[in-house]
Amino acid sequence: MKKMHGRIKRKRGLTMHKRHSLGFGGRKRRPKTFHTEAAAHADAKTKGMKEGTYSLKSAKKGKKFMVVKSA
Repeated sequence: MKKMHGRIKRKRGLTMHKRHSLGFGGRKRRPKTFHTEAAAHADAKTKGMKEGTYSLKSAKKGKKFMVVKSA
């Protein structure tokens, strides 16, 4: 694992003399969103999803779209 820099340890309130990994307390991954429906459909097609196996869900108060797999 990569060594964590001292300023990051200070920022997170960790001890200086112990080895911590950079993945400690990482940020949560968010789903990818698209500005248009066409862009969302194009991304689903490049990932190999066929029509009918996914649906579009509105995100950010209806301004963006994200691809959701159907069960």
